[in-house]
Amino acid sequence: MEQAELFSLLKSAGLPVAYHHFKKPPAPPYLVCLFAYSNNFGADNGVYSKANNYQVELYTTKKDPETENLVESALDAAEIYWEKSEAYIESEELFQVLYAVEI
Repeated sequence: MEQAELFSLLKSAGLPVAYHHFKKPPAPPYLVCLFAYSNNFGADNGVYSKANNYQVELYTTKKDPETENLVESALDAAEIYWEKSEAYIESEELFQVLYAVEI
């Protein structure tokens, strides 16, 4: 899967999606996706298999398991393994659920 396919997949959850940031954020809930790091496998002095890790960040005004389930269901349907963490951003008054995915 490539980055463009990941974006299409995330859009299928029915939420606004942007790479890295929105110029003007929409009303929550929304998604931001960005490249985090690569985890390539090397052989014979080259990259044998590429693996790119992305952060998919869900922003909501309240803890919202239903919206989280939309994102998780989209990732599950594409058989993408994910890990999840959560934080509250006081200055923005938003919950951030971060999904770490590797494609």
